[in-house]
Amino acid sequence: MAPRRTRTTGRDRSCRVLSQNFLADPAAVARFVDAARPDPHGLVLEVGAGRGQLTRPLATRCGRLTAYEVDPVAATELARVCATLPNVTHRQADFLATVAPGEEFCVVGNIPWSLTAAVVRWCLAAPRLRAATLLTQLEYARRRTGEYGRSTRLTVLSWPEFDWRLAGRVPRTAFRPVPRVDAGILRIERRATPLLPTRPYRRTAGWSSWGSAGSAARSRRRWPASTRRVGWRRRCAPAGSTRTSRWGMSGRSSGWCCTACCTPASRLRGGCPAPRSARWAS
Repeated sequence: MAPRRTRTTGRDRSCRVLSQNFLADPAAVARFVDAARPDPHGLVLEVGAGRGQLTRPLATRCGRLTAYEVDPVAATELARVCATLPNVTHRQADFLATVAPGEEFCVVGNIPWSLTAAVVRWCLAAPRLRAATLLTQLEYARRRTGEYGRSTRLTVLSWPEFDWRLAGRVPRTAFRPVPRVDAGILRIERRATPLLPTRPYRRTAGWSSWGSAGSAARSRRRWPASTRRVGWRRRCAPAGSTRTSRWGMSGRSSGWCCTACCTPASRLRGGCPAPRSARWAS
């Protein structure tokens, strides 16, 4: 059941300035923690811990938890919560200014929506990050995961290393203060082994999706035949117009093929069974 609406207070207005929307629905909290799937023996960093709504259930599901909260008012309440949890460390600091741990870790949090892009960039740059489960605006989560039928530049460039998934939806009435839009559970998980060499892929994907190349067809004319290429369902389609989950690799040394066979990339191992005319050729 959604929390009852109450009169807006000065503290609520301060939360809106800080882009804070605390989860107040226990069912939504439980669903979000389930989607995060914290490692029972691993390290978890909680971003924007607030007053500890997620800290308590996360502490029971992970080995160690470090909770970050920069707001001094919320941090005071959070400190009292963390004092009763032996495996939790409380830090009143800016998460974005911290150095990523040298061991494998996960990031979980109901982050300030105005800092979503910065938090995502921090996570993607962390070399030992295993997964990040973030509560963002639904619009942002749907765009990054290709729910609108196309992928964003960040998703395309990070696709060989990271899997982007929309793990759920949280109604806006589950928050306090109540925001104007619903939220989405964004799950970013590092692949055990990159699907492709990262550097040549990013260079080629960048040319063929955005910038002066504009489309795959124009990109093909710019790059030599030996260069790894990205292929899509239509030769004239930019990379962003196709979901990354529909891409695949050919078994040929030339590099890439489109998934004209409609086989998910995760299942495409021995080569694309589509006709050669539907793929890039050397």
